[in-house]
Amino acid sequence: MKPWTILVTGSSGLIGSEAVEYFDRQGHKIVGVDNNMRRVFFGPSGDTLWNLERLKSATRQFTFKTLDIRDREGVMTLFGESHFDLIIHCAAQPSHDKAADIALLDFDVNALGTVNLLEATRQHCRDAAFIFMSTNKVYGDSPNEKPLRENETRYDYSEPADFEGIDESCRIDQTMHSLFGASKVAADIYAQEYGRYFGMGVGIFRGGCLTGPSHSGVELHGFLSYLLKVALSGKTYTVFGYKGKQVRDNIHSFDVVRAFDEFARNPRPGEVYNLGGGRANSVSILEAISRIEALTGRKINKMYSGQARRGDHICYISNLAKLKSHYPGWSLTRSLDSILEEMLAAEREHRHKVGT
Repeated sequence: MKPWTILVTGSSGLIGSEAVEYFDRQGHKIVGVDNNMRRVFFGPSGDTLWNLERLKSATRQFTFKTLDIRDREGVMTLFGESHFDLIIHCAAQPSHDKAADIALLDFDVNALGTVNLLEATRQHCRDAAFIFMSTNKVYGDSPNEKPLRENETRYDYSEPADFEGIDESCRIDQTMHSLFGASKVAADIYAQEYGRYFGMGVGIFRGGCLTGPSHSGVELHGFLSYLLKVALSGKTYTVFGYKGKQVRDNIHSFDVVRAFDEFARNPRPGEVYNLGGGRANSVSILEAISRIEALTGRKINKMYSGQARRGDHICYISNLAKLKSHYPGWSLTRSLDSILEEMLAAEREHRHKVGT
């Protein structure tokens, strides 16, 4: 198979950088675009330049370009200069909470930016596979309608039929999403439409909690990464509502990109997949705090706010059955414990380098 030319948007972020390294190791040519908007959204702690520098030294066929995906002319020019075989679209405003403060910017990045990329693909390389990194927030708070039971350290589904979690049949309308969830719904539906209407190889992956050592975690985005930073710094972690028993399933960025690889080799136009850690990698905030305290040997300072985040999921586990049935070569390779150990080692190394 001849090497692909691959475009990765948000290439300095968690999933984007993992995709760059993964496909670079396979001998493909990668063009990465990013403009460090994460720093604009979240301040200095969200800065991804450290990850860009790491990528430049760790890869062989990676070309970086500073590009804002809202710049339609710039996007079209880029696509006119290179013929891409695969587009992996990870660039986004990613925060559920932050979106309310920057409503227009959130929409322009998440919805308009995605349409710019889809249309550029249709005009210049419509045979390419296109992967859109969506989110489970497109379901809004409809997953909270599942009957739940409260256990000692977590909420869980009370119906046996729900044991494996939320599947793709969960509705995405008539529910509260947050503005972030709404802008991602717009992009998600557009991506489906380009796949179905134009017959393009567009795949939509609705992520659970995506994590790994390259995450620039902040309080408003990056649950496990931020919790580890708090544990090592001695700062205080705020638990928002539900007694800290809300559940998330966590997937390593490597396993996310492995799913992309499977799809890119055999695209299914306009298909939607839930992508997360499944039940095996699910954890509540209380359980995560306990695990990280045991791992670091340090007590985490925490405070409790009775005000839950609006539209927040009480228990969200990604049902992976559809993805596994369409792509039986894919499975999870990283357990929650191994993810935490790898992230802790990376965070300690990072803190040592910057002298904190």
